[in-house]
Amino acid sequence: MINILGINISTLKRGEVLKKIEQFLKDGKQHYIVTPNPEIVLGAHRDEEFFYILNKADLAIPDGAGLKFAAWAMGKNLRRVTGADLVSDVGYRMSDLAYRQAGLRLAVVNWRDGLSKKEDIERALAGFKIKEFFVKDVSRGIKQDLSDLTEFKPDILFCTLGAPFQEKFIYHNLKNLPSVKVAIGVGGAFDFLTGKIKRAPKILRWLCLEWLWRLIKQPQRVKRIYQAVIVFPYKFFKWKFIRPWQYRPNVVCLLYKKDKGQYKVLLAERREAPGHWQLLQGGTDNEDLMTAGARELREEIATDKFKGVVVFPNLWKYKFGNSMCRGVLSKYIGGYKGQKQGLFIAEFMGEDKDITINFWDHRNWKWVKADNLVNEVYPIRREATKIFLEKFKNHIAHKA
Repeated sequence: MINILGINISTLKRGEVLKKIEQFLKDGKQHYIVTPNPEIVLGAHRDEEFFYILNKADLAIPDGAGLKFAAWAMGKNLRRVTGADLVSDVGYRMSDLAYRQAGLRLAVVNWRDGLSKKEDIERALAGFKIKEFFVKDVSRGIKQDLSDLTEFKPDILFCTLGAPFQEKFIYHNLKNLPSVKVAIGVGGAFDFLTGKIKRAPKILRWLCLEWLWRLIKQPQRVKRIYQAVIVFPYKFFKWKFIRPWQYRPNVVCLLYKKDKGQYKVLLAERREAPGHWQLLQGGTDNEDLMTAGARELREEIATDKFKGVVVFPNLWKYKFGNSMCRGVLSKYIGGYKGQKQGLFIAEFMGEDKDITINFWDHRNWKWVKADNLVNEVYPIRREATKIFLEKFKNHIAHKA
């Protein structure tokens, strides 16, 4: 396993990946596999839910030359397995197993206007009983009527919706498809497999120049290829060699309400650390504190029923070290050495039922009395929280 820009990537060889899939089919559990490439990794840094889903996958198979080059820069050798190769290998390797078991059932989740049709896929993957399932909501691909799929009882699910729709579809729907043992997001791999789109010659693939072939054949992909070929190396260089020396600009959100004459403040419990309560916070993304704080609150509690009141810049700075930010969190926020925090204070204008805490960061939330705030947060948060609380109380006193 290697971590590149916060995303955990498997270092298994092609044959080892297939053996792992065979194990997944036999162990009686549900598994999902993702196939990240540079563009997907960059997308995960713009979408925290997507980032979380990628890192919760049972297997993340590298599909993109940029990841291989990044691994070399980290002193590791990464075996690239493209989505097209993976689908082809699964079909070939599993065909014998399919016959022995009277036919494994395979479902393909596709956009209604996808290039490869069921008959194309059946020709490419002989030996499987195949069902094609069309997603109707092109904007998201989640919350579908799955009755046709559950009745078909597939063993393997290939999702061709493209990132991030396919990964989100799998993550949110897999538990409602109990027969599925392995679900894989494969993007447009079937279009290569069925011949609807011609793959680059082997020599270009070997030289990791497949992107050039696709640019020539599909010039409309220029923005996507620019992300993979130009933006990704730049972001990786910063993540690996510059950001370990920098502090990440961060905004802490103190959301309060007045309840029966008492001020209460919202705390959230971190998903990956039960019992770790804290004020909501997030990166400023080069925005001013008022803008960043409001955006962060909307993302964290899924409502805009609050009013930004005041901000205070540069109140606290700390290194990650061996603190609670070690691991997934520090990797997600870009490889920084620590954070420098400002404070955004906002008044809640809605009702508790309006709050839906985001599941990828937090597991729970609660209101606590302002006077008890410092004691309610996780111990290593208390020193900073004292400063934030003092600013809040001074503001309230000045306002009165």
